[in-house]
Amino acid sequence: MKLEGYREDALRAPRTPASQVHRVVYGSVERFIGILIEHFAGAFPTWLAPVQVKVLPISDKYADYGKKVLDALHEAGIRAEMDTRSEKIGYKIREAQGQKIPYMLIAGAKEEEAGLVSVRSRFAGDEGQRSLEQFIADIKEEIAGRVNRPVTVETKENK
Repeated sequence: MKLEGYREDALRAPRTPASQVHRVVYGSVERFIGILIEHFAGAFPTWLAPVQVKVLPISDKYADYGKKVLDALHEAGIRAEMDTRSEKIGYKIREAQGQKIPYMLIAGAKEEEAGLVSVRSRFAGDEGQRSLEQFIADIKEEIAGRVNRPVTVETKENK
């Protein structure tokens, strides 16, 4: 198909090939987000995850300590939430794993006494206890470096 048009400066070139600039701002962004979600299967790397850490108090007794942990994470600029429901800790962990949250911090009696947090990750499972300051330093380094940690723990999905 040959399209031609007239230009304002018709004296120099009375008939010129037509061209059109097509721009779809939202459509291309939506397509990109869809491809990104599909690529990661919803399991975003820590730096991209909408919720980077889920604080899981063992019971209602440790909700205050969990709140202190949550506040420290927010102050450090980490996107975090706390599960305050009166459910068993195993259920809370399974649900956070199903939501593909990169890190879960368990807050209980031992952790509160020692000022630590028990770290579970989607990548390696139980990572043991760490001080909150050390965990914040580690996750901030991971976020700043845009690290994409491989999954090394076996789950139903990757067996």
